[in-house]
Amino acid sequence: MSSESSSHLPLKLTLKFVFNVIVVYVLTNYAGQYFGLDGGIPAYIIVGALMSLLNIFFRPILNIITLPLRFFATIIAIMIVNGAFVYVIQQFTLRMDPGIIALEIYGGPWGWIVISVCFGFANWLLKEMFK
Repeated sequence: MSSESSSHLPLKLTLKFVFNVIVVYVLTNYAGQYFGLDGGIPAYIIVGALMSLLNIFFRPILNIITLPLRFFATIIAIMIVNGAFVYVIQQFTLRMDPGIIALEIYGGPWGWIVISVCFGFANWLLKEMFK
């Protein structure tokens, strides 16, 4: 890795974090029938940080695990990865003080699908922006 690309890494990670916080804000305010988050700005920051950290550490593991599925059903595999991703974020928030943060996915399976697709699209968009 060149020194020029490594010097941009903190900026890139910061921008991804800010983008994730914005995604959480947008989902909370415009997909409220599927995504509920209480706790205001601290909650947006916590979930955005969890998204950023899990994108770095957890997503590569899920991508490897679902690699065989990708050969047969790429869209389903991507939705499963994103659904698992959202589930892990929800599990983290359940273990936090409900006075600070409360994350709910509404609408049953359809709500999970909508939120998974939204997160997946946001991550794809983010990846395309930083190519």
